[in-house]
Amino acid sequence: MPRFAANLTTMFTEHPFGDRFRAAARAGFTAVECQFPYELSVEEAAALLNEAGLSLVLFNLPPGDWAAGERGIACIPGRQSDFRDALALALRYARALACPRLHAMSGLVPGAADRAEIRRTFVSNLRLAAAACADAGVELLIEPINNRDVPGYFMNNTALAAGIIEEIGAPNLGLQLDLYHCQISEGDLAMRIRSLLPLTRHVQIAGVPDRHEPDCGEVNYPYLFRLLDDLGYDGWVGC
Repeated sequence: MPRFAANLTTMFTEHPFGDRFRAAARAGFTAVECQFPYELSVEEAAALLNEAGLSLVLFNLPPGDWAAGERGIACIPGRQSDFRDALALALRYARALACPRLHAMSGLVPGAADRAEIRRTFVSNLRLAAAACADAGVELLIEPINNRDVPGYFMNNTALAAGIIEEIGAPNLGLQLDLYHCQISEGDLAMRIRSLLPLTRHVQIAGVPDRHEPDCGEVNYPYLFRLLDDLGYDGWVGC
């Protein structure tokens, strides 16, 4: 059975964010992830992790102005300085919290920008980020997100992600494979797991079609968990 990490952004939402660490530990988790830890100071987050006996295994770079609809800035031409600032903040948290993985959200495709320029911007920012993360002993991940939930998201399929990872060739750049997003965008999950596992550094799950608990819906997760075991995956599965 894979190792499971609770996503504190989407789980235990009956509690304030800071109380979800203890809730995850009480539920039996030893590791957690979250989208964004930045509402807590580094010191507060470290104290909560230590008190609950948890490891933080993944979080995202700051995504830009989330309230205004931004979903990452890594692919947006002209926002390179903002991306560097976001990377520096994320690395400060990662170092202090001993978090080994960061996810760089690509962002939405700007309406007036050339798609080739968008891709070049994303690749250039990822090269810079992968080098900075390597110096900190951190893995940098990219995640395909389906366009039903996030219309216009640039990094929206596994072929695009795999091509960019292979183009950059940084040993610490890998795939965050969210099986919820993958099922909606592409399906054929077992075969995609088989082909993508060499690039995969982190797996995430949720029920399909409504991003609910994974014990119902159209995906047979027990089968996929056995497949991950059979293929030798030893990373975390984010819930």
